[in-house]
Amino acid sequence: MSARGQEQRAYRKLVGVLRKRHGRATAADLTAETALPLETVRELANAAADEFSGRLEVTQSGEILYSFPKGFTSRYRGFAVTARRAGRKCALALMSAGTWLFKVWIMVMLIGYFTLFVALAFVSLFISVSASRSNRSSGRDRRGVQLDFSIVTLLMRMWFYSELAGGPSRYGRGYRGGAYQGNRSSVGKKPVYQAVFSFVFGDGDPNAGWTETEKKAVIAYIQAHRGVITLGEFMILTGKNPSDAQRDISAYCVEFSGSPEVSAEGTLVFRFDKLLPRSSGGQASALSPPPKTLRIFSSNPKKTNGLFAVINGINLVFGSYFLFKSLTVGILYSQAQAAAQGLYGMTFALFEHVAANPLPLIGAGLGLAPIAFSFFFWIIPLLRSLYNRKENKKIQFENQRKEAYRLIWEHPDAVREHDIKTGSGENEKSRDRIIKELGAYSGVDVSINERGETCYTFTELRREKEAAGQYRADIKNAELGDTVFDSGF
Repeated sequence: MSARGQEQRAYRKLVGVLRKRHGRATAADLTAETALPLETVRELANAAADEFSGRLEVTQSGEILYSFPKGFTSRYRGFAVTARRAGRKCALALMSAGTWLFKVWIMVMLIGYFTLFVALAFVSLFISVSASRSNRSSGRDRRGVQLDFSIVTLLMRMWFYSELAGGPSRYGRGYRGGAYQGNRSSVGKKPVYQAVFSFVFGDGDPNAGWTETEKKAVIAYIQAHRGVITLGEFMILTGKNPSDAQRDISAYCVEFSGSPEVSAEGTLVFRFDKLLPRSSGGQASALSPPPKTLRIFSSNPKKTNGLFAVINGINLVFGSYFLFKSLTVGILYSQAQAAAQGLYGMTFALFEHVAANPLPLIGAGLGLAPIAFSFFFWIIPLLRSLYNRKENKKIQFENQRKEAYRLIWEHPDAVREHDIKTGSGENEKSRDRIIKELGAYSGVDVSINERGETCYTFTELRREKEAAGQYRADIKNAELGDTVFDSGF
């Protein structure tokens, strides 16, 4: 049997023992019942804690107890997990395909239809003006001519006095080399299609690489603190609540060969000895992950987004006009009827060269299609805006929680209520949630000082901080030493 197969067999054996013990066992219990090496048991127990959302408890005797209060529902395997993973992949594939098709539709509808409608309006204007001159003395009703002239005048003003007249380089201020440079005074180049897609779909998740950034910061912190980190410190770095922090620290143990240990004071710490040897030498520098970036609606200037909305509105007006006319006027049988209907009559006459009955083509192609497109062109940005607002509230709270955790860790004995900032509005609900989450982890005492201010004391958090410092003091710095063998010789 291969080494991989032996490891999987040992892992299944250990999980079977945990199931029989109802999800509570020490490393010694698991070693006794599996006959596996103690070091192997610890590694596999960490893997089980990661897969089944296990918890680590420290007993009065200083032993680590692996506990699985949520049972043995795997986070990575099983039919439900596979189905969810497949569903997400299918959804992403369909979304990508749908987005690509809609992008093509956008360029055809927004620019193509706008150009077509402008062309039809100009031709209609030319024909109407010519007809009005020849019939001016007859006193014929020219309401259709006046309507067409008003529409075309509006389009001409839009065309010559908007940024569209400036060409693609006028879209997207603040871009240089294809990257967004923020609020710069210089004007960069950005293709029209990118500006349109930015308005409809946004510019992606600004925190797409956040997991890697956070992981680098945690590793740098571990290396700068002699390979040791506590759960409280992990919470401060990541801003995660105690439950999520416990789940993720178990994943770190599996990925980076970490192991839970108990200090002399009975504090749970996590050691990552294999992360210590560094070729650069010297003391590693701890990093602090930056706060997450809030989502923005679009990197376009508001004027550009407003222009796209107006162009789409013009398409909607034309689409509504052609749909209304096709439903009310219908088929035209004579040139006199066509002239009386202005733009609709002229379009009908032109389309007669394409189809024997142009009514369905006008009703569906020039009516329903732009109306349907206009709906999606506005509803997608609206839904995205609502989603961004919801996500930004979540991001703001996560950033606030991380900052509050850091403040409490630095001063666990005397934290005043108003020192815990939760945004410009001093959101009491968010502050209470942060205090309750951290209090559930370490316990919290509430008191009133001589100024009448509410203060919080996190005694267990202070003990954890002191115990971690003492534990690290007993660890010698890891040094690589001189090279004793080189495979190149």
